[in-house]
Amino acid sequence: MRIGAIQKTSLIEFPGLISCIVFTQGCNFRCHYCHNPELVLPENFKEIIPEKDFFSFLQKRKKYLEGVCLTGGEPLIQSDIIEFVKKIKDMNFKVKIDTNGSNPEILEELLKNNLIDYVSMDLKGPYEKYKLITGVDVDIEKIKNSVELIKNSNIDYEFRTTVVRTQISLEDFEKIGEIIKGAKKYVLQRFIPSKLVNPEFLKEKTYSDEEFEKIRELMKKYANFCEVR
Repeated sequence: MRIGAIQKTSLIEFPGLISCIVFTQGCNFRCHYCHNPELVLPENFKEIIPEKDFFSFLQKRKKYLEGVCLTGGEPLIQSDIIEFVKKIKDMNFKVKIDTNGSNPEILEELLKNNLIDYVSMDLKGPYEKYKLITGVDVDIEKIKNSVELIKNSNIDYEFRTTVVRTQISLEDFEKIGEIIKGAKKYVLQRFIPSKLVNPEFLKEKTYSDEEFEKIRELMKKYANFCEVR
């Protein structure tokens, strides 16, 4: 497992649980607004954290932590992700996966074997805008498969979209709504300029609080719960 970083404690990343966060190194997307260039761009990679060091840390924190969040980068492109998750589950921790939905085969295996307890999938936008937003060619059928796997699973989950004004129009949210229709939870994430995969995006903006509230009201037609972060 290519572990790029570890956040030892989080009270918000895994809803309802005290967790740690594992940031995996490497991603198959190049979203311009991504704020983890050190996990996405190979030229920015730092030395990986040995897996044994992580599990040693986890053993010492068993009394204090309830869950482990795996994010990235894109954790489901890691060749040993299933074995890694099994080790975490064998230690009786709950597992949350953040994914871009590009690897439904791995996602399905994790779900089928009851290896994950929460999934957060980044839905980048309407399917026709995926290349614009991700910066790469995307197999949309794989994204669709992941959406359906998650919606039909028996675990907690959320779909979330990072909102950049120039990438996603107000009209696009109707299309997103049709994709997630019937979902348990949908999250609108404000784009916040910081360190980015594409530094030119530092000049980009998101919508106002008032506009976000209107979008949230719209998306409540499609998801049982919608919030803005």
